[in-house]
Amino acid sequence: MTHNPAPPVPIRVSCYGMKTGFFVVAELTGQALDEVREVQREHDPKLANTSTPHITIVGSSGVGPIASDTPVERMREVLEPIACSTAPITLHFEPPIRFMQTEIIVLPLDPHGELRALHERIATSGLVFDQARFPFSPHCTLSFFPTITPAIQRKLLGLRIDAPVVIERLQVYQTLDPLPSRKVLEVVLGAGEPGGGMRDAERRRSQSGAARGNSPTGS
Repeated sequence: MTHNPAPPVPIRVSCYGMKTGFFVVAELTGQALDEVREVQREHDPKLANTSTPHITIVGSSGVGPIASDTPVERMREVLEPIACSTAPITLHFEPPIRFMQTEIIVLPLDPHGELRALHERIATSGLVFDQARFPFSPHCTLSFFPTITPAIQRKLLGLRIDAPVVIERLQVYQTLDPLPSRKVLEVVLGAGEPGGGMRDAERRRSQSGAARGNSPTGS
């Protein structure tokens, strides 16, 4: 099944006309991250150097960004219970498509099922959002900035990323036009008690750092 996603939104860029606000994303991990990053480095180095490969859950389609005047603690208060009561989600990319009337190549995901349910829970959570121009259409961007030749387009459209996409965490990024966006919040899926998953993760990092003889570093 082929979907026409909304225009992709790189996280760490100077916004390029993006609305100011907060975007909820799921950064890729594991083999899927490695494979997408390798494609980006070959075909769109600027994207690779300015954005972690990710799926936008809230901000570019379905609903717009969370209002820019929303306090981070308010977002934590709303998003942590949603994340804690949502089990980690495993998805698979569909074949790449070219976003209509652009040079942008993306990897679509099925906009239904568990990912759609997560999107809807956030969209109806009581947070204030800007309007979106497009229906919910999750995807990961392979090429955003370059003008691509027909040969490169054929190559990109012929790629297949078969590694599973496992969503275990959500990140919230604030757009700061014209400055790069910054991460302001991260929540863990399936963590049970709100805040518990983050405390467990910090404890594991601390233990790991102690075992190596190094101080753990935060993001």
